[in-house]
Amino acid sequence: MAVVPPPTANDRSPADAAGATPATEGGELSAHGARGLPPTVAWDGDAVVLLDQRALPGLVRFERVTSASSMCTAIRTMVVRGAPALGVAGAFGVALAVRAGEDPARAAARLEATRPTAINLARGARRALSAADPLAEALAMVAEDVERNRRIGDLGAALLPDSARIVTHCNAGALACAGYGTALGVVRSAHRSGRSPSVWVRETRPVLQGSRLTAWELGRLGIPATLIVDSAAGALMAAGEVDCCVVGADRVAANGDVANKVGTYELAVLARHHGVPFLVAAPVDTIDLECPDGAAIPIEQRDPDEVRRTAGHDTAPRGTAVWNPAFDVTPASLVDAIVTERGVARPPYPGALAALCGGDPARP
Repeated sequence: MAVVPPPTANDRSPADAAGATPATEGGELSAHGARGLPPTVAWDGDAVVLLDQRALPGLVRFERVTSASSMCTAIRTMVVRGAPALGVAGAFGVALAVRAGEDPARAAARLEATRPTAINLARGARRALSAADPLAEALAMVAEDVERNRRIGDLGAALLPDSARIVTHCNAGALACAGYGTALGVVRSAHRSGRSPSVWVRETRPVLQGSRLTAWELGRLGIPATLIVDSAAGALMAAGEVDCCVVGADRVAANGDVANKVGTYELAVLARHHGVPFLVAAPVDTIDLECPDGAAIPIEQRDPDEVRRTAGHDTAPRGTAVWNPAFDVTPASLVDAIVTERGVARPPYPGALAALCGGDPARP
């Protein structure tokens, strides 16, 4: 593991120093510049190099992962997180198992079980498992993810008004992907096109992916952002300060129900009440046509101490009972559009999503 301060314009990440060749996801900014974003997942010739998202925003820290078992731990502890990034990490985990002479099918099953809600993780592991060269397949997935996210961003940006004031939830930016981002990719594309979007960033309890990650990303990209507590979104909408909501997804069911970070559902309810458009941005491989509706999506339950403790300090009496689902499900009836790299789906979703997937749930 390496620990470094945030890089300056002339710095190179530990991944670079180790010979990694990460995809450049910056676009208008260099990948490692003072305001750029370091790679989330990279290969240095001997190991997978992950940007440790637990350390942000205070430290830019990288962790080298050399085994499928270590990749499982990195995924479970959220060194790497976000549905598209998990898909790539799952593929790399299988590749590491093959290089170590381990049973790749068993490794894939273990990887899939670490975070069951995100369908991308399972698909990434299975894709590598079926490939003649799992490592080459994982590397190809990195480049594909960046390109598809740019397309999502451009298609989504076309739906935004000029100077859009956007509420987002959790982190669905470059940190959640191999690069560029999905929900934040929409914001980035609007920004790159010369418009002036700004973002209301919900802190996203209990792990604070909004305040720690999304605010950090937007600051590095030079996009105006204001941090709010999760419960402030309704007051902002009532005051007429929100033009739309844009969120990512960990799984989209065949009927258009969307699983995303817990708190997304209540944001969608608030948006509908106030007449604010609610958009979901996600790649096609997040759509699960074999899952009929949101009730069939497995929802991960996480450690109660994520709620009882913050930054190593008790924020509730020890032993307090906790319900800590990582995700919730937003009904399709509350979603105005689902933006993918292949196009924008609108209600009724069953036919629209099937058309985007080519009708084959196994080959998104």
